[in-house]
Amino acid sequence: MRRNIVKQRLGRGETVIGTMVQEVRTPAIAQILKQVGFDFFMVDMEHGPYNLESVSDIIRMGRVMDMCPLVRVASPEYHLITGPLDMGAMGIMMPRIETRDEVEEFVACMKYPPLGKRGCSSDAPHSEYDFGSLSDFISINNEDTLVIAQIERKVAVDHIDDLLSVPGVDAALIGPEDLSISMGFPGQTKDPVVVEAIEKVIASAQKHGVTAGIHMGNIEALTQWMDKGMRLIMFSSDLGFIMDAGSESLRQLRHAV
Repeated sequence: MRRNIVKQRLGRGETVIGTMVQEVRTPAIAQILKQVGFDFFMVDMEHGPYNLESVSDIIRMGRVMDMCPLVRVASPEYHLITGPLDMGAMGIMMPRIETRDEVEEFVACMKYPPLGKRGCSSDAPHSEYDFGSLSDFISINNEDTLVIAQIERKVAVDHIDDLLSVPGVDAALIGPEDLSISMGFPGQTKDPVVVEAIEKVIASAQKHGVTAGIHMGNIEALTQWMDKGMRLIMFSSDLGFIMDAGSESLRQLRHAV
């Protein structure tokens, strides 16, 4: 079976860098991001225009290209979590996590028994259609699937130890914009109150053996957070790359005119 190299690298204490896919719906985006050199990509099924059919094609291309395809789902419903996993996603990120019960349910949906309650379909794309030992299939999937809790609410930060101590959680990824909104400082991700909250999440993650991560479009800010212990780094998005490169190139051309 194809293994989750990103999870293995995180387990060794390495830093991995990926991006969000939020607009492009062709499987070629996985090839492009592989060529650029990203370690993983995350398809945004919370805010993006994706259904299970379109995300399935992107995930499969990612696996073929030896990338780590991840998905952010919209809410903690069983079918929203297990559908992308059966299509081959190597991890799921759950947004707006607030309570321990939500984290426990999230983990249970992602793991096969005896660790969880995920239903088994061993002949789906996540097996590469290589039908071997069922016990090995279950064991490897339970080990490799990346469970990411997105921390973007003040209440989550207030109870972060309770959330990250749930067995099975691999990573806590900060959504800085939503977190700043929740804390009463919309968009002010450098405000001391927001910074203190993020640092509290990092400390809790380190305490519980969980990888800390963050999603931002600012390289300088990302570098600073990496220096403070962030290792699951998500930089910008497909939309961000198109707009940033397009606007800068157009600025230069108009200046030349």
